[in-house]
Amino acid sequence: MQPTTPAPRFAFGPRNYRLMWVGLAVLAVGFITMMLDKADYGEGFLGLTLGPILLFIGFIIEFAAIMVRSNPGELAPVAPAAPVAAAPLAADLKPAVAPTPTPTPSKPAYKRPG
Repeated sequence: MQPTTPAPRFAFGPRNYRLMWVGLAVLAVGFITMMLDKADYGEGFLGLTLGPILLFIGFIIEFAAIMVRSNPGELAPVAPAAPVAAAPLAADLKPAVAPTPTPTPSKPAYKRPG
């Protein structure tokens, strides 16, 4: 009998991908709306108000596409807890050795110019 491998589980489901496509479409419409403004330097209603509002909504949709669970009834898998190693006994501990202080030089090893 061959061992069966579980099917790969993707981070995003179909719902997430649909939201991503909708968010990208809203972003594209926002940029196109800003380009279509006939006022000088895009300073009309389309370039200053409607386009940025559509861009903001598009970015909110993209954020939601990343954060929303693909299946609301499905719980996220929990990794099994790793066994905890027992703490060493006091008898097993070795006594700590104090570090030896390094001697400080009395004179500098170089001469200052001047």
